[in-house]
Amino acid sequence: FKSSSVKAGHCSSAQSSTHTKMNDLIHWRDPKKSGVVFGVSMLLLLSLAAFSVISVVSYLLLALLCVTITFRIYKSVVQAVQKSGEGHPFKCMIDKDVSIPPETFRKHVDCSLTYINRALKQMSRLFLVEDLIDSLKLAVAMWLFTYVGAVFNGITILILADILLFATPPIYEKNKTQIDQFIDVVRTQVNTTIAKLQEKLPGAVKRSKTE
Repeated sequence: FKSSSVKAGHCSSAQSSTHTKMNDLIHWRDPKKSGVVFGVSMLLLLSLAAFSVISVVSYLLLALLCVTITFRIYKSVVQAVQKSGEGHPFKCMIDKDVSIPPETFRKHVDCSLTYINRALKQMSRLFLVEDLIDSLKLAVAMWLFTYVGAVFNGITILILADILLFATPPIYEKNKTQIDQFIDVVRTQVNTTIAKLQEKLPGAVKRSKTE
């Protein structure tokens, strides 16, 4: 019990820290950092839309190598001209320990397993029709996604999601009252529609729902 509680504490603290950092990014608390993350993510997604994953990764690594090799040659020439003994320009980075501690690795694996097990349990519940209403909701959502997939490919959806992720929170903060009122109206209509559908279902289905 003690080890499980410690793992739960580690997972909750890691989740809280990650959530806080992500929340600061998408709400543009630090405009420079958010702008860099948004720009890099958009550039990467647009590159993936135009080229294959292998090409994008190869070009990124090639560009990084060109920068580091050029800088290394430049520093070597400068040191040769000035006859200085500064040594390798990346020595401080080479000496830095970049290995992942076993405790950190295990902590992230435990947190990942929590999400995976939760997702597997939810998928089992939906696909084995433990609750007919929830399974029907999933079926309708998948049916709608077939139309979305016919219009957009995966990269286009990711680009739109990236734009919405960084654009929606600031807009919501500025128009919070109006948006909340609209969401309440939509939620009420959806709940009313679901209630009417449940009333039209056979009695056995409704009893399983109430149970």
